[in-house]
Amino acid sequence: MAFASSTTLSRQDLKTLSLAALGGALEFYDFIIFVYLAEQIGALFFPADTAPWLRELQTWGVFAAGYFARPLGGVVMAHFGDRGGRKRMFTLSVFLMAVPTLLIGLLPTYAQIGYLAPLALLVLRIVQGAAVGGEVPGAWTFVAEHVPATRTAFACGTLTSGLTLGILTGSLLAAALNAALTPAQMLDWGWRVPFLLGGLFGFIAVQLRGMLEETPVFEAIRQRRELARELPLKIALRGHGAAVLACIALTWVLTAAVVVTILMTPKLFQKLDGIAPAVAFTADTIATVGLALGNLGFGLAADRFGTTRVSALGCAALIGVVYAFYLGVAAAPQFLYPLSFVAGLSVGVVSVIPTLLVRAFPAPVRFTGVAFSYNLAYALFGGLTPVFIGWALRFDRLAPAHYVAALCLLGIAVVLLTARRPAYAPSSV
Repeated sequence: MAFASSTTLSRQDLKTLSLAALGGALEFYDFIIFVYLAEQIGALFFPADTAPWLRELQTWGVFAAGYFARPLGGVVMAHFGDRGGRKRMFTLSVFLMAVPTLLIGLLPTYAQIGYLAPLALLVLRIVQGAAVGGEVPGAWTFVAEHVPATRTAFACGTLTSGLTLGILTGSLLAAALNAALTPAQMLDWGWRVPFLLGGLFGFIAVQLRGMLEETPVFEAIRQRRELARELPLKIALRGHGAAVLACIALTWVLTAAVVVTILMTPKLFQKLDGIAPAVAFTADTIATVGLALGNLGFGLAADRFGTTRVSALGCAALIGVVYAFYLGVAAAPQFLYPLSFVAGLSVGVVSVIPTLLVRAFPAPVRFTGVAFSYNLAYALFGGLTPVFIGWALRFDRLAPAHYVAALCLLGIAVVLLTARRPAYAPSSV
């Protein structure tokens, strides 16, 4: 399959990217807002006499259920995306996120309906996980098949930037509510506001996505009757096993960079360096802004200089940056904010990984191949990374940096080893 020669994004391409990124931002906001309201949720959905450690464990267990649901949800939605159309699943994923998010905001608490409250919360969280499992790989596939092949990395970077901004929006809204309301008001009704807004915005995103067109690639293979005749997952595993393993490894790199450097760092700096919570979370906001910009920058660079070169050099640079980040904050905490921005900017290299994923599979099984690889890796490594880092910190305070550096080396090795393998141009028809 030959790569398309056009380098220009049409008005329709820009519309597609904008609506896809907006929908992704809203969906990731819905998925992640739970994190910022975990304290209130734990207090309201479990018995008041529960030991604090057990309540925290139960609350995070409900949160983790969303991650464990991602592989199944992703594979099921990807199956129908490869057989019935990308757009249909792309729209369904945001709908399946909007409904449970809205319902969480309306749920009765433990004081009102007893153990049915945490059970209902768990079920809705599982539906959210299934939705996001289809959303992310579906969105990457959708935009990659719309734009010229020479702009695939920028398209995936734009979408990944949108997902990042969704996380940032959730963080800022939760911080604003906690600042504006008393703890009693937050427990009474304030915690419901982000979920209700998320549900409302989700339904708006459904309408906006209805304005998008099916990808030209899927339309072409449907007209040629080249759709997968067997289960797409069976074909992907049987005929593209090496690509699946490579994509799992690359997703592990992505989880290491994002989970450790962005999500875990506020708590780590409080524990390791005595950084005040408010300062640590402000630094994390700055890092997230840097990540959103880095996603765009690395996407542009990958289209200009090649995904292999940019991803390998970007991973190498991230190794140096992550050590400078942890050592620099320990030695000179007054530079926390600029170091956080640079760290976030460097983590933006992960936006090149989706391009490598969508190019690893042919169109008939692309959605399934990406969804299975990405969600399986995220469920395993996204959930186990915090546990491993917590254990490793007992032996070395630089364990987070060592972990990210080791995975960056793995990423470089995988990128270089697979550079000579044939790539499938996502937008070729």
